[in-house]
Amino acid sequence: MDEPDRWRHMSSAPRDGSRILVTVRPSEQGPAEVDLAYWSRADQFGSEGWRASDSSPGRVVEYAEPELKCWMPLPTANLGKGSLPSPWDEDDVPLLDGSGI
Repeated sequence: MDEPDRWRHMSSAPRDGSRILVTVRPSEQGPAEVDLAYWSRADQFGSEGWRASDSSPGRVVEYAEPELKCWMPLPTANLGKGSLPSPWDEDDVPLLDGSGI
């Protein structure tokens, strides 16, 4: 069973497009930081490699392999029945001026 809170070497990171947490090494631009990234195949927006998850066409943020120190999977939510809140069963909140906002 994987331990989601343990950092792993980048060589074992999934290259299937799934999002992972990565540690970006410190550089002249700033200290080490954690980012959400994924492996992307080459396309019209950039070459094959690691991209920040908030990249968008025309504004692709790519990481060179040496920039990334380690990775870990995203934590998963425990969606068991006991962890979900109970449904609201009180009176409905009245709508003002016919607006649901």
